[in-house]
Amino acid sequence: MQTLQISIYVLAGLIALALIFDFMNGFHDAANAIATVVSTGVLKPQTAVAMAAVFNFVAIFVFHQLTVAATVGKGTIDPGVVDQYVIFGALVGAIVWNVFTWYYGIPSSSSHALIGGLVGAAVAKSGTGALISAGLIKTVLFIVLSPLLGFVFGSIMMLLVSWVFVRSTPRRVDKWFRRLQLFSAASYSLGHGGNDAQKTIGIIWMLLIAAGYSSAGEAEPPLWVIVSCYTAISFGTLFGGWRIVKTMGQKITKLKPVGGFCAETGGAITLFTATALGVPVSTTHTITGAIVGVGSAQKMSAVRWGVAGNIVWAWIFTIPASAFVAAIAWWVGHHIM
Repeated sequence: MQTLQISIYVLAGLIALALIFDFMNGFHDAANAIATVVSTGVLKPQTAVAMAAVFNFVAIFVFHQLTVAATVGKGTIDPGVVDQYVIFGALVGAIVWNVFTWYYGIPSSSSHALIGGLVGAAVAKSGTGALISAGLIKTVLFIVLSPLLGFVFGSIMMLLVSWVFVRSTPRRVDKWFRRLQLFSAASYSLGHGGNDAQKTIGIIWMLLIAAGYSSAGEAEPPLWVIVSCYTAISFGTLFGGWRIVKTMGQKITKLKPVGGFCAETGGAITLFTATALGVPVSTTHTITGAIVGVGSAQKMSAVRWGVAGNIVWAWIFTIPASAFVAAIAWWVGHHIM
């Protein structure tokens, strides 16, 4: 692959833009990690986001294999088409969609906004031949599978807990699961950091390889890339996207601590599995599926299906909308960079 001639200032600017996206990812998706534990009253919002931010960063010590970063950096679009304009377009497309959905309180996927951005910018430059079908198929497949897995694990957890505690009083169950939800919320934040931070690592890694600052044959990017990405997403989570918390925590279904524990545990299992497989999944899709699973395990009428349906429509539009913005941004980038 031919090394690009990118000025150090442009390179630094694009890395900064990638870290802004990473911050926005944490800011936008903080609701996924804290909505259940806040809505059940187990933790106050400020305490919940602080805990989530800490475990977002702790994930750096847990997920040593950067499988998701490799999928984003090498398995989505042809590395040969990557240049400063493609990266610029991809990041702008993802950031614009994140800001739009955050403003309207829509729990969409930052992950798929980034994938959509990459697709839009790459196709704008080189057509559909620039896409790597295997990586994209795996990502698109998990748009469906991640909420389904979250649904299955969340509902199974709820049924198991109901069976185990069938003879317990509601007060005793509430007391136990107020404590256990601290563990489940921490686990979910760990999975969130492990999967989502790697997506930005993959983008910066892709850029460094294209610019000749890193080799495509290396097993992982420089350490400073890994640390800076985990730090950025943690700070984003710390500031929290409060507009989305209410939608996730209360509008889909009414949660109690036992339901919050089951949803977070089901979501965490899904995220840990996907990260081990190197699949860049959506934490939004995962926790939404888990919350719906918990609600439907109690009774189908406990789920507000209209709200859930509106969220699914946002998922459907995420990749094409961010791809469209990214294609425009790619064209603009040619005139300003």
